[in-house]
Amino acid sequence: MDDASVRKLLTTGKHPFPAKHVDALLRHFAKTVDHFRVGEWEECSAKAGKFVEAVAKALGSVAAVPVGTGRAFKVDAVVNLLRQTPAGSVDDEIRLVIPRCCTFVYDIASNRGGRHDPQEVNPNEMDAAVSVANVSWILAEMIRYAQKGSVDLDEAKRLVEALTETKYPLVEKVEGRFYLHKRKKSGVDVAVTALASQHPVRMSKRELIQTVRRNGFSEHNARMAVTRLAGLVDDNGQGELRLLAPGRQRADEIMGKMDS
Repeated sequence: MDDASVRKLLTTGKHPFPAKHVDALLRHFAKTVDHFRVGEWEECSAKAGKFVEAVAKALGSVAAVPVGTGRAFKVDAVVNLLRQTPAGSVDDEIRLVIPRCCTFVYDIASNRGGRHDPQEVNPNEMDAAVSVANVSWILAEMIRYAQKGSVDLDEAKRLVEALTETKYPLVEKVEGRFYLHKRKKSGVDVAVTALASQHPVRMSKRELIQTVRRNGFSEHNARMAVTRLAGLVDDNGQGELRLLAPGRQRADEIMGKMDS
């Protein structure tokens, strides 16, 4: 996502949002998507909650309702004040439509967390998926509102379409088998992200080689990839590897390149 273009559209036009709230919500939006793409479901939902808090402050500013500061700020309180705003005083997107979606996302972030039965379908992944879809919709709706009545809507339309596209995780585990879904990836990329996905639990070299092979590499290339992890992993002397700090940093850099 082109953050600079989105920020410009949200803070300019006939219905701009305050820049300080836009900066906050864009930062939380990026983190929400980042966590989702690497399969960090609980972190994704938590950041979606932070996104909603920033959105509520932006909506409150536009509608001229008090939002409070510090502990006095409550998302539910702002939403209730927006609902009570007289019809016609501010657009329904601000009064009703966006706040309803915010309440849904915030409820997930606040009330679900990591509480689930390990024998059931994991709700955290489902919560993260629906959170990402809804925060993307909220951001797109805010762009539409900010740019309503503008002369040139081409850039706004392009970004709205990009935001509302379905997003998919870059990593996936199927019955414990790790997959990295990136078009441009090396064997080392697969090895490092696989180790990162289960840090601090160790993985045997043999299992890691099989993981790299499963992601589309030959036996020879998989073995070469694992030998190139020197400086990134700790070997306990029994062929079991764990990422060191430079390895975890490398994994973050790999996942930060959103070219999937």
